[in-house]
Amino acid sequence: MGAASAEPDDLGDSPAAAPGTGTPGGGPGADRGESTFTVLVAAGANLGIAVAKAVAGIISGSSAMLSEAAHSVADTVTELLLLTALRRSAHPADEAHPLGYAAARYVWALLASVATFVGGAVFAIYDGVHTLAVGEELGNPTLSYAVLGIAFLLEGFSLRTGIRQMRGEARRARTPLRHYLRHTPDTTVKAVVMEDSAALVGLVLAAGGLTGAHLTRSPVFDGVASLLIGLLLVYVAWVLGRSNVELLLGRPLPAPVREAIHAELLAVDQVHSVLELTTLMQGPDEALAAAKIDFRDTATAAEIEWACERAERRLRERFPQIRRVYLDPTPGAGQRRREGLDPWGDEGVG
Repeated sequence: MGAASAEPDDLGDSPAAAPGTGTPGGGPGADRGESTFTVLVAAGANLGIAVAKAVAGIISGSSAMLSEAAHSVADTVTELLLLTALRRSAHPADEAHPLGYAAARYVWALLASVATFVGGAVFAIYDGVHTLAVGEELGNPTLSYAVLGIAFLLEGFSLRTGIRQMRGEARRARTPLRHYLRHTPDTTVKAVVMEDSAALVGLVLAAGGLTGAHLTRSPVFDGVASLLIGLLLVYVAWVLGRSNVELLLGRPLPAPVREAIHAELLAVDQVHSVLELTTLMQGPDEALAAAKIDFRDTATAAEIEWACERAERRLRERFPQIRRVYLDPTPGAGQRRREGLDPWGDEGVG
């Protein structure tokens, strides 16, 4: 016998997140809307910057500027993929996908990290190697400096928007910002923050390469800057790809939260012990909890059913991000030894 939950309509309305979960507590709708705004700001900034960098790179002949243009194009494509991730993951559960579409966010975010690698890193590294091997014809750098300055302001504003959202989510999760950034299941905002941070570093590298090339009249500085930008994007793509793969494979809730869930189950009347507990993050604001429960031998079937209901309610009240609870009444090892409990015998197992 097992007790399985249905999704409650008001689950995402709780104002607090479970401590240490690394999930936002403002509700799925609020979090998704805030994430969408953050991604839209980043996409708008990168689209305009990409065009300006490309024009400046062609006029100045700077490979670092062209690498930065490719970087911004890759970021724009990334943001479009992240917007798709947010839209696809918003679909409610249906018969074809009974556990919902939350994991779709990680599929599209993984594709976004691939776009960062292919569209930005590969081009930047190739352009840097080509510049070092063949050289380049340097033009007027004035426009490039102007574009870099404007881009720095726009990227800084986009990064500020992403960090502001991250801070709010970390505060609700009662987690330090650095720890939250590293472990957050909201990989769309994590992608924006990391890519904008990389963009600011890339702008500094491009400015350094451009300045060095024009002061020395040597393209080496520009080529090296382009290579460094490419390596920076490889790192960002690797970190984001690893995070999304980990979540796609299935990441449990943090150990302190699992311990708290275990304690909540034991606090329910008629529960003797928790034999097995499995948790799974299904999305930034969705998690699943399943447990094998050894109920007291004196409990009736009705008492076990109501104990399952109480356990489910306790978990959802304390951990709003737990959207599904599955409890399986299972005889414990002591009862099996005392009674040799297996009512069907070996023949009934098949």
